Amino acid sequence: MIIDERKTCLQRLTGEQRERLMALPRPQRLPALAEMLGESEDQALERLSAESGLPIELPEENGSTALGELPARLLHEYQCIPSKASENGTLCLMTLWPPEPGMDDWIYAVSGREVSWRLASAEKVSDFLTQHLGVGFDTLDDATLDEIDERDAEVEEEEDQTATIVRFVNDVVSQAVRDGATDIHVEPQEEELRIRYRVDGMLVSVPVPENLRRFQDAIIARVKIMSKLNISERRLPQDGRINFRVGENLLDIRVSTVPTMYGESVSLRLLNKKSLPFTMEEIGLLPRDQQIIDRVLVMPHGIVLVTGPTGSGKSTSLNAFIRQINSPEKRIITIEDPVEYEVPGVNQMQVRPEIGLEFADALRHVLRQDPDVIMVGEIRDRDTADIAIRASLTGHLVFSTLHTNDAPGALTRLIDMGIEPFLVASAVEIVIAQRLIRRLCRNCLRMEKADVTALKGQLALLGVDLAEADAVDELAVSPGCQRCRNSGFKGRLGIFEVLRVNETLHELIVTEQSARAIRKRAMENGMRDLAFCGWEQVKLRNTTMEEVLRVTSSE
Repeated sequence: MIIDERKTCLQRLTGEQRERLMALPRPQRLPALAEMLGESEDQALERLSAESGLPIELPEENGSTALGELPARLLHEYQCIPSKASENGTLCLMTLWPPEPGMDDWIYAVSGREVSWRLASAEKVSDFLTQHLGVGFDTLDDATLDEIDERDAEVEEEEDQTATIVRFVNDVVSQAVRDGATDIHVEPQEEELRIRYRVDGMLVSVPVPENLRRFQDAIIARVKIMSKLNISERRLPQDGRINFRVGENLLDIRVSTVPTMYGESVSLRLLNKKSLPFTMEEIGLLPRDQQIIDRVLVMPHGIVLVTGPTGSGKSTSLNAFIRQINSPEKRIITIEDPVEYEVPGVNQMQVRPEIGLEFADALRHVLRQDPDVIMVGEIRDRDTADIAIRASLTGHLVFSTLHTNDAPGALTRLIDMGIEPFLVASAVEIVIAQRLIRRLCRNCLRMEKADVTALKGQLALLGVDLAEADAVDELAVSPGCQRCRNSGFKGRLGIFEVLRVNETLHELIVTEQSARAIRKRAMENGMRDLAFCGWEQVKLRNTTMEEVLRVTSSE
């Protein structure tokens, strides 16, 4: 069905608005229409459907079988995707804007089939094309092969790079932001150039065009130019950074390159300066643990330690604590590497190791700034630990992190660094160990009858009382959908082990008892470990037993 262009815009628009709308490329029209109408894109799509007579349809996996009938460049230009073939051989296509005159003719010319049109959201069309044709498929298809020459790998200035490679690298980063990735890895292999995103803590292979290997050197050179690295140096590792904007998102990208057998491997860490920080509830703290932490946060002095491996959300938790106590009456100064979240009203400093500004040096200077609260991004050495301890004992509330597996281990780690045990016992008020688990996708979540026998086996592995299984009839599962890319998970939350240093633990610390002895006493005093917290999140329908076991099985 062909819709006359003059009749596709809603009558609520002015003539000037209609002209401006139709002058836009097809992918931009639906978002623009929604903005003009003051509605969501879904509402605008429903209006288009009603006016054009084209039904709205969800992309179906069996539509991918018809992808080979149409060139990638045409799919991109028309922003259309196959749906399903009808019995009479008609090619069913979904698009984000009613078709224009001539589109049917071109499609018939390349496929030999008549077309039946449907409407779909811009996000669904874009996700489907990326999933089946690869990121940047429209820039590196066969029509652009002649645009790239091997000389691109040797360029020394950004202007010498072709627009094709520039667009492709931008597409890779933009898609990573849309997918919520924290890292991008560009990995040369013998037969391919592999690109992977880290999403919700898991590495995910990114679909890429089949001919990507041909452009490997040019792509890596482009990233090195963006991060101001030496593109002629391929034998040594290099580090750089990129400021990159994707829509409203301003990214600070940390770039690392290392030489491998088949070329330079490039890793990009994406830090979104516009990321919305989390509250204590949003990071996953259970009410009981939050109450314990709340009582410490209002104290005028002491140390609050958050522990866990790299990527376990320690900085995010500290930021949530800072936001909770932030007020005009308190002078708060943070020392971070890097500054991940901007907090209004808080004085935030970033360390600069390249000029000698390390955590310990910064902390010494911060203490002369009359702070009430200090956040030190990480305690890495005795010097930093010693200054932090003494700062807490002289009337400052100090937040920091340590790389230990559990909460009791943080106390013994400080002693191992050379801090006197009585100082550790006097200064540290609370230690919070944490991990990140994947959150079940709410879009495809459903409840299933619990297998009590299997559940008890899992609880035994976690060290949780088996009687807990008897009170559970159903467990939440997410089989996977397009929104979560069939993983069943979307987003993450924390599980926590909160150790309050009280009088019963003071003696164990001073006498340098083992972390195991401290843990045993803390559990007797009511501390709940990571596994139990994970089980609580399972009961709250936020995650699965398998996910909790994956994260805590090594503990």
